[in-house]
Amino acid sequence: MPDTARIFAEIIDLVKTLDPTNTRRWFDDLVVLQFAHGLLEIGCPDEATAQFLTDTCRSAFTKAAQNTTGHLVTVKFSPTVAKIPSTTASKPNQALKVHPDYTFENFVVGPANRLAHASCIAVSHSPGTTYNPLFLYGSVGLGKTHLLHAVCRETQTKFSNAFVRFLSCEQFVNAFISAIEKGTLPEFQRHCRSVDMLVIDDVQFLREREHSQEEFFHTFNTLYNNRKQIVLTADCAPAELSSLEDRLVSRFKWGLVARLDAPSYETRIAIIQKKAHLRGLEIPEPVAEYIARKVQANIRELEGALTIIYATAKTTGDKISLELAKRAIGSVVDVARTITISEIIDAVTGYYDVRLTDLQSKKRSQSIALPRQICMFLARSLTRHSLEEIGGHLGGRDHTTVLHACSKIKELQQNDPQTNAQLTELTEKITKS
Repeated sequence: MPDTARIFAEIIDLVKTLDPTNTRRWFDDLVVLQFAHGLLEIGCPDEATAQFLTDTCRSAFTKAAQNTTGHLVTVKFSPTVAKIPSTTASKPNQALKVHPDYTFENFVVGPANRLAHASCIAVSHSPGTTYNPLFLYGSVGLGKTHLLHAVCRETQTKFSNAFVRFLSCEQFVNAFISAIEKGTLPEFQRHCRSVDMLVIDDVQFLREREHSQEEFFHTFNTLYNNRKQIVLTADCAPAELSSLEDRLVSRFKWGLVARLDAPSYETRIAIIQKKAHLRGLEIPEPVAEYIARKVQANIRELEGALTIIYATAKTTGDKISLELAKRAIGSVVDVARTITISEIIDAVTGYYDVRLTDLQSKKRSQSIALPRQICMFLARSLTRHSLEEIGGHLGGRDHTTVLHACSKIKELQQNDPQTNAQLTELTEKITKS
């Protein structure tokens, strides 16, 4: 067993080098359940951790095990204690996946998210009675999804019989369409309407999906009338969700609507320190302050900067210091400031004197269609968002619509001097703001 312990320690150390993004402090607490006949079974503290490692880290662990031993190795992750309390086993296809990092304890509270955090705790302690529905909104990377995972985990921890279903809006829509095609709509409705808590992320993707909106409307009513908890997130307030039926939008405002804003400088420092702690890193105060000054957009960008610094330290063998941080992220952040779709939309609406609601509407007049297509083109050029995400911000357009818009504006850029000049002016305004 001493040899096994030594080999496993080498595997963990190599995993940290191979996959710095997903490295966690608790990797050192993992144990070997069995290591024989080409199988390495690793014990994890709970089901959520085992699922996280299976979904995101198995490739790195497999490669590390094979490189360390020189043999083909299959890696398996198994919980060593009871699963998070759940009754989902009696309800097929409803297994709840929660991220082990996304807990209330790991959420850094500041002025920009205090109400959202407090309301989520209240809902998980008293589902269906305190704030129903609970509607969280804010730009990408501000912690909405973190809070949703925390709500699900806390609810099932406190209420062992609670049946919680957590879906992205895209998953809800796709499951609904699949149920229609397969003739299993009653089963789909039963799965969604028999829960104790329904959690839907990015509900803005219901835009311009009339049948899905109708289905969600009836699901909402059934759950609400039965005093079952509903938790929703979106990238904007309910009133700004154009192309959604008024009766649905009005219901989103029945409970509590809480906004998440970009974290303050002090909160960003605390977030960096928390993220570093989760990865088992010691971050000097000057380094945390430097990252907080350089990265202001959202929490995901903070985490990305931390990953770059950690990877640089592991590669060079140097300690994390202010000098290393400047070397690792200085030029990257200076040259490629994070640009959000909201910034692009604000610039375009101001430039063309149109309203956001017009861009998100079904209007096809040239005065509206051209700015909308320019928004899509610039979002595709200046951000890393997917076609689906870009379309979601602009009235729930699908990816083919966004592709068509990008092709059309690119052609105008090449053949129309006026459009080319406008695009140049807008790009400079967005990137230098």
